[in-house]
Amino acid sequence: MIIKTASWFVKLPGDHIQVGVSRGIPRGMPAGYKRYRALEPGTWFNSVSIPEYLERYNAILATLDPRKVADELIAAGGGKIPVMLCYESASKIQNGELWCHRHLAAQWLEDKLGVEVIEFGHPNLDRFAKLRLNGVKPPAYR
Repeated sequence: MIIKTASWFVKLPGDHIQVGVSRGIPRGMPAGYKRYRALEPGTWFNSVSIPEYLERYNAILATLDPRKVADELIAAGGGKIPVMLCYESASKIQNGELWCHRHLAAQWLEDKLGVEVIEFGHPNLDRFAKLRLNGVKPPAYR
């Protein structure tokens, strides 16, 4: 099972498929992407503190079955590698400027299913650098 993460603005190879887990889609995005709304954050996504965001998003994840989510992401790929997309760039995540809920979903899938969910083109991305810089412990879903 292969599932990856990336920003909407990363060019993916033909054997990968864009699966949006963000609340919106970038303007002008060409057809061909899928959406997986179960992993979208709530309307509060840009108006709460990091600890409150984690609490609220973890409540969303707690209602989901990780095996079912993984199976549905794979099915959405239709034979291609599904890539969970949101807006934040890997470079800004790596340097601690931003963080993204796609990495919460990735960590959740990793911890619950024992799979690896890497950032496309950035296999060693420090996905929770911003959390640590803000004194917030990265989540673990075991």
